[in-house]
Amino acid sequence: MTSELQDERAALLAEFDAEVRRGAAPDVPGARVEAVGGVVRQVGGPGESNAVLHSDLGAEDADRVVREQCAYLTGLGHGFEWKLYAHDRPAHLPDVLRAAGLRPGTPETVMVAPAAATAVPEALPEGVRIRTAGPGDLDAVCEVHERAFGRPMPGLRDRLASQLAAGETGLYAETVVVTAEGPRGPVSAARLELPPRGRFAGLWGGGTLPGWRGRGVYRALVAHRAAVAVERGYTYLYVDASEESRPILERLGFVRLTTTTPYAP
Repeated sequence: MTSELQDERAALLAEFDAEVRRGAAPDVPGARVEAVGGVVRQVGGPGESNAVLHSDLGAEDADRVVREQCAYLTGLGHGFEWKLYAHDRPAHLPDVLRAAGLRPGTPETVMVAPAAATAVPEALPEGVRIRTAGPGDLDAVCEVHERAFGRPMPGLRDRLASQLAAGETGLYAETVVVTAEGPRGPVSAARLELPPRGRFAGLWGGGTLPGWRGRGVYRALVAHRAAVAVERGYTYLYVDASEESRPILERLGFVRLTTTTPYAP
């Protein structure tokens, strides 16, 4: 499976760009995706995600376009990021972003795997089960994420609530939130984002409490979400992988597609 994906990497990357980036659907009500001047951006109200999702710029106009986009997004009055991928043009775009006052965050590896091949059930620790979370579970889901990642996530609950509601309309990406429930409550939480069109389903979250790591919980949540994606008709899974999760995903058959780095003011 891995060698086949590696052979198809260029075609998969082109399809990923077309569907996940240029063809992105807004993920919450009130947000919109716009193609303007060589970039695709998502914008919304206060507290929503505002980002440049895709760019394909010429060397001669990159400075101007970046300045224009930064001025527009800054003028909205809340934060934004420019999601830069390693293959975005021009090659000196990182320098252009820095010159515009944006600073790089932590790079992540975009990884992809066939959903059907990944949907192989993984053994869970005794007393742990996976279930789908609903609106009433979001406080517990957010607590797990904050404890797992070691930092506050003040906007996460509202965002997840909006995403759960948005998926019911058929106009936005549908979000499925899952938890691994231990004897005393959830020990891990993750989500699956299913766009209204295309073949790529996204894996997000995947935070596991420190005392439960290394026991197969993360792998089981990946397999469970893969099975949901297959049931819904998606062909591939993709994930922006941290250095901690990348080795686990490689063992599950995921391969590197590209890298992505967020740039923000």
